[in-house]
Amino acid sequence: MLSETYYKESEKDSFIGKVYKIRYDDKGNRLTFIKALSGKIQIKDEFNFKQNNKSFIEKVNEIRVYDGKKYKSKQIAFAGEIFAVTGLKTPKCGYTLKKEEIVNVQEKYHLIPALQSKINILDGTDINICMEKLKILEEEDPMLSVSYLKDTKEIIISVMGKIQLEVLEQIMLSRFNIAISFEKPKVQYRETIASPVVGYGHFEPLRHYAEVQLRLEPNFRGSGITFENECSVDDLPLNYQRAVETHVFEKIHKGVLTGSPITDIKVILQNGRAHIKHTDGGDFREATYRAIRQGLEKAESVLLEPFYVFEIYIEEKFLGRVLSDIQRLRGTCNPPVQTGENVYIKGRGPVETFMEYASEFASFTKGKGSISLLFDGYDICEIAEEVIKKIGYDKDKDLENTSSSIFCSKGTSFIVPWYEAEKYMHTI
Repeated sequence: MLSETYYKESEKDSFIGKVYKIRYDDKGNRLTFIKALSGKIQIKDEFNFKQNNKSFIEKVNEIRVYDGKKYKSKQIAFAGEIFAVTGLKTPKCGYTLKKEEIVNVQEKYHLIPALQSKINILDGTDINICMEKLKILEEEDPMLSVSYLKDTKEIIISVMGKIQLEVLEQIMLSRFNIAISFEKPKVQYRETIASPVVGYGHFEPLRHYAEVQLRLEPNFRGSGITFENECSVDDLPLNYQRAVETHVFEKIHKGVLTGSPITDIKVILQNGRAHIKHTDGGDFREATYRAIRQGLEKAESVLLEPFYVFEIYIEEKFLGRVLSDIQRLRGTCNPPVQTGENVYIKGRGPVETFMEYASEFASFTKGKGSISLLFDGYDICEIAEEVIKKIGYDKDKDLENTSSSIFCSKGTSFIVPWYEAEKYMHTI
């Protein structure tokens, strides 16, 4: 814990704060709860944000210190204090706010929802109103992701566990008076790579030009996508290097096995080319996307699935049944430990097989045991071939995630497939 002396000294520094909660008051004002790590913050202070290459400023309108539902307003807050501010509409849970630095809204958390479910509106509430209320809950809970599919006019919810869906049903009814239910959730897979590979992307329709060379390296579990830069400004101007970094993080890049999002990969910018006359704003977006995809085409891809860590307390007479179930559900566990009249088991298993087990467990133990399931990240899927076949993703038909490059010769553009692209690249 930081000492009081540290906080007093740090008041002299620039303000740094961590956003840890988003809520709304009775009047609909958005409350951004912050823990001040250094410096001070006061009313009318401004913060700079950047999203999709557009910069904008948001201003602190009020500082509140809460005690339950009651609060006191203040003009200034210092390092070490916990408070809420109004006026900031962009920051989400986990954001770090720095008064003198631009906050890139494209920065993603490494928290990845494990399950996805379609919502059913039971009481005839307009889907737009339902979506609006769910978006409020999404801002408040970083473990929740809400999306709307325009083609099918469906709302999709991504969460960490099945219990979260049950809680959401209750919250929507009690807080917004909207009755909903969820369909059986589906497991969300992820993809990564087993070894380093270099990907190339070139985008050169007539009067456009950009080329990107990226090295993709496997990263440790739970690291998400990270970026490093080894490119010289002699090869590619700094503004285009920064554009490449932005494009790495601005979308979810799909893998080639199942079309699932990629994760746990370090993306390293090695080289690039621009044209003094023909390079346009979006050219490096296209080249970056294609370079990542071309690298994935060449890489040894690995399918990942979400896991739970579980803790079980049971009477000894159920031990054989539970150990058999764990093996059947593709789980592993430590040796059972006797705790008085009960046996304690701790282990780990795939979300896909364990997400329904709590109900089965309660049935055969008749309530005389307990089980807790906690999301424990992603790991290698042992039945990858079975899952890949079941999903049936055709990477060659996914035109929104193409690995081909576009070149131009004698005033005519032509498409080069990923397996031939390196013959045409200008950075090689």
